[in-house]
Amino acid sequence: MSSTDKEKGGITRRKFVKVAGAAGAAGALSLVGPGIPFIHGRAKVTLRFLNSEPDADSIRVLKVACAEYERKTGVKVALDTIPAGQVYSKLTASINAGRPYDISTLIFIGDTLLLAREGQLVPVTSLTKKHEWGPKILFPFDNEVWWYPFDYNLCTMFYREDLYQEKGLKAPDTWDSLVENCKALMLDENKDGMYERYGIALPIGTGGPASYMTFAFMWAEGVELFDDKWNIILDSPTMGPKVIRYLDFFAELYKTMPAGMTQIGFGPPLNLFASGRISHTVYTGRLVTNLEKFAPKLTDKYKMIPYPDSKGVNKAVSFGYDAWVVVNTKYSEESMKFMEWFTDNHYINFLHTVPLGFQPPRMDVYEDIRWRAHPMLEKYWWVMEQMWDYLKNPNLIIASIDTQGPAVDIRPGKVFNSFALPEMLQNKVLKGMPSEECLKIAAAKMRKALA
Repeated sequence: MSSTDKEKGGITRRKFVKVAGAAGAAGALSLVGPGIPFIHGRAKVTLRFLNSEPDADSIRVLKVACAEYERKTGVKVALDTIPAGQVYSKLTASINAGRPYDISTLIFIGDTLLLAREGQLVPVTSLTKKHEWGPKILFPFDNEVWWYPFDYNLCTMFYREDLYQEKGLKAPDTWDSLVENCKALMLDENKDGMYERYGIALPIGTGGPASYMTFAFMWAEGVELFDDKWNIILDSPTMGPKVIRYLDFFAELYKTMPAGMTQIGFGPPLNLFASGRISHTVYTGRLVTNLEKFAPKLTDKYKMIPYPDSKGVNKAVSFGYDAWVVVNTKYSEESMKFMEWFTDNHYINFLHTVPLGFQPPRMDVYEDIRWRAHPMLEKYWWVMEQMWDYLKNPNLIIASIDTQGPAVDIRPGKVFNSFALPEMLQNKVLKGMPSEECLKIAAAKMRKALA
């Protein structure tokens, strides 16, 4: 790229000219305070921000920041909040309708790369290059970074330590021991075959929750979806037997789950654990915040472990993340200015709204005394320290569907959005199909998604 094409606020000069022209850029930009634009000589600008963080404190911090920015600059930022599982479809619908959001949260890198490849996003490299970041979080594509991560969503396992002690159980380090422990802690079957307490709850529906929360057992087992030439190898002689073992294991684990696993999203496993309805769950550090609010009697009665493999050798956590993206609209330049101001001035405030759920991807934050001073972080520092250790442990497998393959690419995103893996589980546990047939169908669907 020539010097005339270097980034201006994360957008090349050529892109900026195009955006400015589309916006009818009459009137100059001047500054009110460091890095804050004030727009003169045209109608008031309103940026539309699609947020998928539903916590009341998170929404409050965002609204306060938006109001402060409007007071300083005259630029209004209108906030819409929806469930995380709906954010990608809502954003793409807005784009297709010709009224796109200007800023959005996204929760999967595959979705982000698909939008970037289609020209729907502008790069945020000028913002991310200001900080040191943790492993595997920026996912540069075409020499640009396309999202600003605000947390690691590493999905890990939790179990009720107090119930384990009552039954004399050991922490599960194999698939078989997990199934045995889940069965041992099921409580009081009634005449309708329902239990007062089940073993675990894992989503299997066609969508993001299952894709994110349910397959880290496979990653621990060493399953990979692509070879180094981007061929699907799920059903290969090397990977196929591992997937079949996983399906057979999951069919046994499924027997310890309550009904409705095709219907649950991200939140129910957390809530079922807090209410005592299950003895194991998978989630992020947000579970600790949820227990503090809604089940304080359980805040000292759980342990956190990675997902095990079948033999007790390898461990994994499911790779997750949340990030903000800037959409390629007529207000992209104003959106970049807002994001620079917000991430410089309110990033830690935002992290504090879910202090253990929002695990910082920016490494400078871990040593920031302002962040560490939060009462919840001080009280449960061992939880954050364990999650921090996940990032530093070279033997821990951190993987997800949309980060598979030899390089950052849109192909894992296409496989993710085919939902071949959740449907593979549905074929196994709902239709009772043989594991080999479930695997064959899933691999064929993945290849079709890439055709």
